[in-house]
Amino acid sequence: MRKLALTLVILSAIAVAYPAQYKHKTLIAHRGASAYAPEHTMEAYRLAIEQKSDFVEQDLQITKDGVLVCLHDLTLERTTDVEEVFPNRFVVEKREGREVKHWYVSDFTLAEIKQLDAGSWFNPKFKGVRVPTWQEAIDGIRGKAGLYPETKAPEVYGSRGFDMERLVIELLKKNRLAEPFSDAKTPIIIQSFSSGSLERLRQYKSQLAHVLLIGDPQSEWLTEPGLKRAASFANGIGPAKEILDRNPGVVQTAHSVGLSVTPYTFRSAATGRFTSVRDEMSFFLDKLDVDAVFTDNPDMFPRRSN
Repeated sequence: MRKLALTLVILSAIAVAYPAQYKHKTLIAHRGASAYAPEHTMEAYRLAIEQKSDFVEQDLQITKDGVLVCLHDLTLERTTDVEEVFPNRFVVEKREGREVKHWYVSDFTLAEIKQLDAGSWFNPKFKGVRVPTWQEAIDGIRGKAGLYPETKAPEVYGSRGFDMERLVIELLKKNRLAEPFSDAKTPIIIQSFSSGSLERLRQYKSQLAHVLLIGDPQSEWLTEPGLKRAASFANGIGPAKEILDRNPGVVQTAHSVGLSVTPYTFRSAATGRFTSVRDEMSFFLDKLDVDAVFTDNPDMFPRRSN
C-alpha cells in the first residue's frame, strides 16, 4: 500500500510539471484571426475569440526599454508605417549583395512604437490600430481563451542584453499565470523554435507546457532520439505542416514518447492539393491524428463534438 501511495504521489508531481496541453482537438488562432484582421493586433485577437479559438497566439519581441510587444518580425517595416514616422531611424544591412533598410523593434521605445499605425498595411479600415504590448494582449484575452506566446529570436535579443525568458516568466508571475492550472479559463503554452530558450525556461522553473517548433524537414528533432530528447524540456512539437504531409510517421513517433503534435500554418490563401482550408485541417486532425493546428482562419476549423 505504501509503495502504491508513493507511486501516486510521483505521478501527481509529473502531471503538475508536465500538464497535458490539450483536452481535445484544439484550435490555435495564428497571430489572431489574421486572415481577416491585421496580425498581432487587438482587433485580430478579439475576432479570434469571437470565432471560438481555444488559444490565441502571440509572437513576442522586446522594445528598447525592455517591454514585451506582440509582433512577428524582428523589424517594424512590414506591418507598420515606421518608414514614414521615423524615416531616418533605420539600420542598413547587406543581403544577397544589396543594401536593405531595417527598423528593429529593439531600437525603439514602447512610446515610439505606440505612435505607429499597425493596421493600414492590411486594410485602410484598420488605420490607427496599434501594436499591443503582451500585457495588453493578456488583459484582452484572459478568461476567454488560452495564451500561446512564442519566444521569438531569443538569441538575437540575448546578444542585445535582454533575457527574453526571464521577461516572459516575470510577466506571467505578475499576472498569476506562471503555474500550471493557475487560471482554468486561461491555459498557457509557451512555444519557440529555440530549444535553448525552452530549456532556459525550465531552468527558470517553468512548469508550463512547452512546444518546440520545427521548420527544417531534416531536423534531428524529428528522429526518435531527437524526439525523446525534446521530451526532456518540451511537451509537444510544432512542425511545419509540409513536414508531416511528407512524413506522417512523425506523429505516431512523437505520441509514443509523450509529445503532442501541432502543425503550422493552415490558411485559406495556401491550401495546396486540398479544396479548402477546412478540408486540409480535417485531413491533418483526423487522418494524421495531430492534436491541434495553427490557423489564420479560426472560423474554418472543423468543429466536432469532443
